[in-house]
Amino acid sequence: MNIKSRLYSTFLALILAFGAAATPASADAGPGRCTGKFVNPITDICWSCLFPISVGSLKIWPSNRPDPDNTDSPLCLCGIRPGIAMGFWEPVRLADVSMKPWCFVNLGGLKLDPGFDIGFKTIAGPSAVGGATQYNSQWHIHWYAYPLIYWMELVADFLCLEAASVDILYITEIDPLWQDSELTAIINPEAVLFANPLALAACAADCVMATRKLPSDKLFWCAGCQGSMYPLNGNVSATIGHVQASKLALSRFAYKLHRQLVAWGTMGSKGLCGKYLMPVMRKQQYRFQPTNPNPLTKGRYACAPIGASTTFNSAGQVIPAIGEDMGYLVWRKRNCCAL
Repeated sequence: MNIKSRLYSTFLALILAFGAAATPASADAGPGRCTGKFVNPITDICWSCLFPISVGSLKIWPSNRPDPDNTDSPLCLCGIRPGIAMGFWEPVRLADVSMKPWCFVNLGGLKLDPGFDIGFKTIAGPSAVGGATQYNSQWHIHWYAYPLIYWMELVADFLCLEAASVDILYITEIDPLWQDSELTAIINPEAVLFANPLALAACAADCVMATRKLPSDKLFWCAGCQGSMYPLNGNVSATIGHVQASKLALSRFAYKLHRQLVAWGTMGSKGLCGKYLMPVMRKQQYRFQPTNPNPLTKGRYACAPIGASTTFNSAGQVIPAIGEDMGYLVWRKRNCCAL
């Protein structure tokens, strides 16, 4: 079964589980036509984003991309099992980021009508005219398991790789916490502490650090140049453009998964022997590579860290009217005690 057939089969099975017909949405089911294309696992991937690869603190395959600190010793021990302390970047997730409910960007721009109204609400995009809604936008995320290296069998018998198949893991349209800022306070009650000018001003420093090298994990309430990490939902009240707002929504979603203990830590010495709880997400663990509407496959900022400026991205990341739905490949830092 090829990749497209596998993705469609997985998606249709999920829709049937909800009891909804897998049929295209009608014209009045959402605000606008869904656009996108399938991700080519060969040509649409920034393969240089795998690097650097390190053994202990020594980079055996260097890169011009910044890398979090690795363990100092090249040797490690998990229980009674000795191994080699390796550090590398792995593509593990694929994400649709769209203001159109039920728009599956990385599934070829497929838009479905689930048969009920959940997920649909008034959406004010960056181009809305007049009033306070001019800079407000609301985004939905679809989160796919996408362990590219494992299921393409590029590396055989490597226990450090995530062993999984392509699957749809999370759909925000059915998550009430994602669409309501008051309900979101259940999982991020500390947000009120950072809703002040001083805390927001610190995000300017995070912006500089993320663009120059790596974001500051100490400034966990900041998403660098994109804005504030709180609230942990898709309501972006300071929308500058589609790229900035979609990256902010995706960063918040990744943090939300960590807060809900769905996503765990994989980096640093604590990750050598397995994943560990990380309710406050370390931003340095992730890189986001655009896949839709125009995949970025070259350059230092092709898979930029969370909060890095979008100024250095190549042109064509948004195409008016026909390419305003965004797709991203999520790269995750992994430290592992390999045999």
